[in-house]
Amino acid sequence: MTIHAIIMNNLHQLLLQRHSIRRYKDTPVDADAVKTILEAALLAPSSKSVRPWQFVVVEDKETLARLAECRQFGTKPLSSAAFAVVVAVDTTLTDVYVEDASIAAVLMHLQAADLGLGSCWVQVRNRFDASGESSEVVVRDILGIPEEMGIECIVTFGHIDEERRPVDPDKLLWEKIHIGRW
Repeated sequence: MTIHAIIMNNLHQLLLQRHSIRRYKDTPVDADAVKTILEAALLAPSSKSVRPWQFVVVEDKETLARLAECRQFGTKPLSSAAFAVVVAVDTTLTDVYVEDASIAAVLMHLQAADLGLGSCWVQVRNRFDASGESSEVVVRDILGIPEEMGIECIVTFGHIDEERRPVDPDKLLWEKIHIGRW
């Protein structure tokens, strides 16, 4: 078996095991693990290597609680996360900023799972808080993010405090795959 086969097998197992985690233990994440997760984001490919993304790491519990108010629903993981990363992107640099930001976020998810940590995506772009204010504006105001930066999402991280079963490969939706044409 080649090294490539071993890596791909491990990645496949990771994909079967990984889930969005919404409940975390009240313990900090080791600084080396945080650095490794951030490094994964910085390794993300981007269109024409523009690298339009920037990341804001938030560990302060009060700030995490304020960020949890950026949307009406779906922000509960922010309240218990050890830390979160806001994925911002300079919308003036490229027309594929959503894709570039999303790839970076997904690589952080996979890196966290590989480290045995949980993560959850909190969508910000095109979302609104309870008063109807843009979630992007709310996050931008809380963290002092410049106007030209779009906010794609916030990714939460922490030690897992919920049980999730691996994905059953027999339940994959193979009917969604089309070969050659629709």
